Amino acid sequence: MKGLILAGGKGTRLQPVTYVVNKHMVPILNRPMILYPLETLKHLGATDIMVISGGGHIGGIAEFLGDGSEYGVQLTYRVQKSAGGIAQALGLAKDFVGVDSVAVVLGDNIFENAKLPKPPKNAGKDEAFLYFARPKDPSRFGVPVLKGSNGRVVKIEEKPKRPKSPYAVTGLYIYPSNVFNVVANLKPSARGELEITDVNNWYIKKGRCGHAVFKGFWSDAGTRESLKQVIDWAYKA
Repeated sequence: MKGLILAGGKGTRLQPVTYVVNKHMVPILNRPMILYPLETLKHLGATDIMVISGGGHIGGIAEFLGDGSEYGVQLTYRVQKSAGGIAQALGLAKDFVGVDSVAVVLGDNIFENAKLPKPPKNAGKDEAFLYFARPKDPSRFGVPVLKGSNGRVVKIEEKPKRPKSPYAVTGLYIYPSNVFNVVANLKPSARGELEITDVNNWYIKKGRCGHAVFKGFWSDAGTRESLKQVIDWAYKA
């Protein structure tokens, strides 16, 4: 399984610090944020990892991480020339992933790795696999719509005003290599981007998407409030 860290975006919600440093290099205690998703991929067994970021930021990330040997991984870098969405960034890794499965993590997502369940054997081979969590405000994220006594996922709604479940889709996804065919056939959303929710809904519609509910600490660190929450957790951990 290959690994992919998506570290794009301008980090506007963390300004003014992101005027001078990429969001994913903002420190959480004494460690840059990007080390946390890197360790999450290692926990899942992915050590051949590509980092994708904008051209104005990837140099600083590469200067810090280098070839990855210091952290027990092998790193490759790719520039996302324009902000075309998470799915568009994923599509840039097609040649890197090849016929392997791929674990994708957003660079500002922080997980308590010790409590993160390993995916089943068919994850990334026969089906996609997602991790759900229960945040205070699921409307900030993609929200799974559940049906029946077994909680079958029928679709994911992106940032709904009235969430139909208490869960949110975290920024950690595992896909088979055919995900790049799915991305290639996506149409841009109303905001002009290729949405990862559309990718996930394709697998759900095909009945090929598993999931697990993650009960450890999880948060994005993309806002001042969520960054503070992550720092508080890291301090106690």
